[in-house]
Amino acid sequence: MSACHELTAVGVQATPTAIGAPLGLFRDSCREILRQNPDAGMLIWPEMHLFADGAPDRARTRALRAVAEPLDGPRVATLARIAAELGVWLVPGSVCELGPAGELFNTAVVLSPDGGLTASYRKIFPWRPSEPWTPGDRLCVFDIDGVGRFGLCICFDSWFPEVSRNLAWLGAETILNVVKTTTADRPQELVIARANAITQQVNFLTVNAAAPIGTGYSAAFGPQGEDLGHIDARRPGILKAVLSGDEVHRVRRQGTAGVTRPWAFFRPGDRPVDLPAYRGSIDPTAWNRD
Repeated sequence: MSACHELTAVGVQATPTAIGAPLGLFRDSCREILRQNPDAGMLIWPEMHLFADGAPDRARTRALRAVAEPLDGPRVATLARIAAELGVWLVPGSVCELGPAGELFNTAVVLSPDGGLTASYRKIFPWRPSEPWTPGDRLCVFDIDGVGRFGLCICFDSWFPEVSRNLAWLGAETILNVVKTTTADRPQELVIARANAITQQVNFLTVNAAAPIGTGYSAAFGPQGEDLGHIDARRPGILKAVLSGDEVHRVRRQGTAGVTRPWAFFRPGDRPVDLPAYRGSIDPTAWNRD
């Protein structure tokens, strides 16, 4: 990894594959992308990339339940072997996880270049009423040595500013948002993604599924909302972005546009601020993250 805390990430805006498609095809796709982008340190695929199905809701739920596996099952083990074979950090979108009590979770997984399951995150905000997922109940950050800390969120999670705020508070310098948006509100999601980058002073990478299932338009934003790369289309494509942890901390120290420092707002002696929606408060003594 770079000594200046950078990672070259490739977001793969792809059309989801059918439920049960051989993972060998996915491996071949990863290998070809790396052949074309040999400097890539991470590959990121859209939400539920390996689980596409156009059936009505009930039939789709039955199909997903038929292939759901726990995270220690053969599917994640095979994905881990692919990551190790390619020597890359791999975020294969999200997988259909079978919970211990038979729940269905929409779970993002992160596989390391040594073939380990580094992190997993269950989507907290399913898009209801259409999605069958049991909501997750905890946030997820993970570290890459020499690069920095990353946070995970899935699709509709990005509409809830609490998710990005708390991932940043937990130390995330980059938030990875895997998406399968099929509806007309993708332009609004891109505004939200940029706003999350600006308000939390983080890198924010949002990778959507491509047509004909998804609506595409993937993008990466830096900690001032700057465009680090984008795909301005619905069709399949590659989004390549250099994610810098050093730039995140520079912006937090010097301020967005050289003036705004939300993570350094409070002063000693400031009183806590009640947050009625959460039945809690912001504690000024625990606020600063940089």
